[in-house]
Formats: sequence, structure tokens, C-alpha cells
Amino acid sequence: MNITDELEKESIIAYLKSKNKNEVIRELTNHISKLHPNINTDQAYEVIIEREKLCSTALDVGVAIPHGKMSGISNFIITFGKSEQGIDFESLDGKPTHLFILILSPENSSGLHLKLLAKISKIFKIREFRSKLLNAKNSDEIYEIIAEEDAKH
Repeated sequence: MNITDELEKESIIAYLKSKNKNEVIRELTNHISKLHPNINTDQAYEVIIEREKLCSTALDVGVAIPHGKMSGISNFIITFGKSEQGIDFESLDGKPTHLFILILSPENSSGLHLKLLAKISKIFKIREFRSKLLNAKNSDEIYEIIAEEDAKH
């Protein structure tokens, strides 16, 4: 499974406005519902917040992968956001998080859900890849960087 099979250029927010964890999740879920009118923003937000209550989805490299399973969807929905200033997302290393990949998965997708999370985790641990994303100027550039790295794995 490729990330770019599910991530659309329009799903990328090159400059998040959010200042804290809940705002990031709200901004990303609002963006999803604009692109997918069948997605209820509040339901998507609650799915992600409930998962975050178990433990933070922030990795220790400035990346977070908030995710959750949602009823009523048949495909994975991915959105990406970048924060220039960084946000406290309760990462293990206590450092700010800059890159966010939010995933909504169909309820019955356990195997594929785990494979997608594993692939995203693997790719986003590559320092050079993260650096390129942090320096990207717009959504098109971010999408191309992700597509290029995605094709390698």
C-alpha cells in the first residue's frame, strides 16, 4: 500500500495555523470534512481524540501520526499538515512536533491500518526526508516529496 494511494494534494496543509494539540486535530479534521462532505467533522475529531487519550501518537522525531478507525467510511482518508513553529503533541522526547499525518481508517481495516502506520512510521523516521518536508514551500512540493519517498519503499 502506498501513502499516495490515499493522500491527495488537496489534503495537504502546508502551513498549519494551530497552536496546540487539540487545535491541530481540529484543523486537520475540518480540512478532511471540506474535501469529503460525507465525513462528520465532530465525529472524526472525537475518533482521533479518543485514540490520543490512550497515548500520544507523536514520534520522537518531530512527527505525529494521529489516527483512528471510523464507522461509515470505506477507504482510508489521510491528511498532512506542517507546523513551522512546532506544537507540543506530548512526544516522548518532549520536543515540538512539526509534521502531522492524520489517518481515518474504515472500522474493519485492522491489517491494512497497521501496514499503513508501519510504512508511514518507517518513512518519516528518515532525517533527510523530514528535512525536505520542513523546507517545502507549498502543498504541491510536499506531495511530490512524499510521493518520491513513498515509491522507494
